[in-house]
Amino acid sequence: MDPNRRAFLRGAFLRGGARKPAPALRPPWAVEAFLERCTRCDACIAACPEKVLRRGDGGFPELDVRERGCTFCAACVKACEPGALDRRRGVERRHRATIGPTCLARREVTCRLCELACEEDAIGFILQRGGVATPLVDASQCTGCGMCLNVCPSHAISLEERSE
Repeated sequence: MDPNRRAFLRGAFLRGGARKPAPALRPPWAVEAFLERCTRCDACIAACPEKVLRRGDGGFPELDVRERGCTFCAACVKACEPGALDRRRGVERRHRATIGPTCLARREVTCRLCELACEEDAIGFILQRGGVATPLVDASQCTGCGMCLNVCPSHAISLEERSE
């Protein structure tokens, strides 16, 4: 299948369009040579009790936290025989949450569901005099678990690869 057609069907318009596909979110503890080491055996996907790993493009496992978050139980690491996931060489906190412009609080509608869902207290709200409190993500506290994504009614939260 033509990759541009596949991207179109997923809502990512590549030919002169407005959106690019979001980069794949690799599982926690993915090593630097993840694509070379991963055999696409799906053992990590089958081992994940939270069902937040799924088969992505090319058959490689991807983190999908749209319905529930990752608890970092490391069952995927234990199941990965080729060593593509390794707690000693990979990065657990690979992602961080970002809050986009469709956030209800940023549109002056009171909503603090993401703050309530965040077990790490990485999401807080700055009180605004005469207005609605606005959200702020503390990147140093955010684990990138994705617990905040599935509670957001406006789908304003996304996970991004850390730049560090």
